[in-house]
Amino acid sequence: MKAVVFTLGCKVNGCESGSLMEGLVRLGYEVSDELGPADVYILNTCAVTAEAEKKSRQAVARVKKLNPDAKIYVCGCASERAPAAFMEKENVVLVTGARQKGKLLSLLGQEGTFIDDSDREYDDLLPPKCLKSRRFVKIQDGCNNFCSYCIIPYLRGRSRSRSLESAAAEILSADAEEVVITGIDISSYNDKGRGLAALLRAVKDAKCRIRLGSLEVGAVTEELLSAAKEVAGFAPHFHLSLQSGAESVLRKMNRHYTKEQYEERVRMIREIFPDAAVTTDIIVGFPTETEEDFSETLAFAEKIGFSQIHCFPYSRRTGTVAAKWKEVPPEIKSQRLHKLLALAGTLRKEYEERYIGKVLELVPEEFSEGYTQGYSENYIRVYVEGALSEKTSVRAVSAYKDGLLAVRE
Repeated sequence: MKAVVFTLGCKVNGCESGSLMEGLVRLGYEVSDELGPADVYILNTCAVTAEAEKKSRQAVARVKKLNPDAKIYVCGCASERAPAAFMEKENVVLVTGARQKGKLLSLLGQEGTFIDDSDREYDDLLPPKCLKSRRFVKIQDGCNNFCSYCIIPYLRGRSRSRSLESAAAEILSADAEEVVITGIDISSYNDKGRGLAALLRAVKDAKCRIRLGSLEVGAVTEELLSAAKEVAGFAPHFHLSLQSGAESVLRKMNRHYTKEQYEERVRMIREIFPDAAVTTDIIVGFPTETEEDFSETLAFAEKIGFSQIHCFPYSRRTGTVAAKWKEVPPEIKSQRLHKLLALAGTLRKEYEERYIGKVLELVPEEFSEGYTQGYSENYIRVYVEGALSEKTSVRAVSAYKDGLLAVRE
């Protein structure tokens, strides 16, 4: 029997899909994460934006074309939000939600809708099947922040953390060149009073590179940075969510920091990790965003000097506070998005050019068109001619595509 686990959305979904794949292998299935002919499909869906939810529903039709007789199982945020929209589709035999995904494997062969809204304890999943040299280790689920634009806390529930011992054991035993510590809000990680800094200290002697997933501003403390400095293979890359560079918009978004606080935390990072990549997310066209607010965001992004910006147009999510407010016209959202993307491209190139002629550590991820591709420790996309299978020291020689071209040292 062949099974495909197809993932939409965030890295946490990807990590959970890896766990489902490992469980399927143990059940005797031949497993893939790429869409192709199979007997069973598990669709791990996303609802962070309206577009993501639409793509999740469309995935059912894509699967049906591959095998008109296939059995389709659906889980994730989109099916948590609207289970009936999936259950009514032909070939879908079972629908679960965003929580307790590990139980899905015990439901194979059953039919119907099984939504589990429990968020009191962390769902300790099987270690994910790792198909690449970078491995994602999930340490936390859920979110307590309730940003006014975000539906995820309503779908994944309140924040809950994995035991430090369990998380550290998976990281230390990971058969990968790099481990990315991930979760819905890893900044809130707390196992019996032990936070993210304690976890980093527990894995400081890991043989692989250690990278942190997305952080909230308040998580950047002297304690965390000191712990990160102790980690032998720590990747100097901090993804620090911004969302807007305008104070009035931050307040409306229910983000719990000011621009001044954000800038101060970036300063703290660069004092300890001078060459660190600081990346971020920014939403354009939030309901209360004026042209002045947007200009303020552009100026602040330039001042910080992000190495990468993930740019998103605001997507209305029914059930959130912001959904009640008047939306910015689509054409204005589009204009602002293009301006932000242009700035993001300029800042990325400026950051990358600083490393031309310098040695970087490349973790290979894929080989395509004669080049090995992967990321450096400071999250620069690197291309090297020829096939590489393990972490390699390379020297950057020029700008290339969306990163740098390098040669082996």
